[in-house]
Amino acid sequence: MASEVVLLDFWPSMFGMRVKIALAEKGIKYEYKEEDLRNKSPLLLKMNPVHKKIPVLIHNSNPVCESLIAVQYIDEVWKDKAPLLPSHPYHKAQARFWADYVDRKIYSGGRKVWTTKGEKQEAAKDEFIESLKVLEGELEDKPYFGGETFGFGVIREVWTFERRKPEGAN
Repeated sequence: MASEVVLLDFWPSMFGMRVKIALAEKGIKYEYKEEDLRNKSPLLLKMNPVHKKIPVLIHNSNPVCESLIAVQYIDEVWKDKAPLLPSHPYHKAQARFWADYVDRKIYSGGRKVWTTKGEKQEAAKDEFIESLKVLEGELEDKPYFGGETFGFGVIREVWTFERRKPEGAN
């Protein structure tokens, strides 16, 4: 029996982008349901009653909330296709560390740049640039962030460099 996979998301969400990339890397077909975040659907409220946020990956009627958890879930459920996390525990821990770094420094830093003004914005810009320099130092001459292959680290960072509205999105 084929599994049913549904993604509740909103097109500009960097968090949803992570899940979409993981599904694409694994070659998993899924139904995409666009959410109106100002008028949340009953399905979203039912599937994520705690945070009431996107993305929500629904697999065989079971919700998986939070993008990092959903990406790890995808990697574990469809482990026979294109691994997203390294197999070695140390390398896996390093991938998770850098993913957390992006959430804490890059995402929050970018948000500060967009939501502040004046001196606070200038300080936020400096902090954001310093965070990017740390990431650049980690990348060095590697073909992919976090290592030699496409995977978890890349999924977590792709939104930083390319976020655009998909064809057909309103």
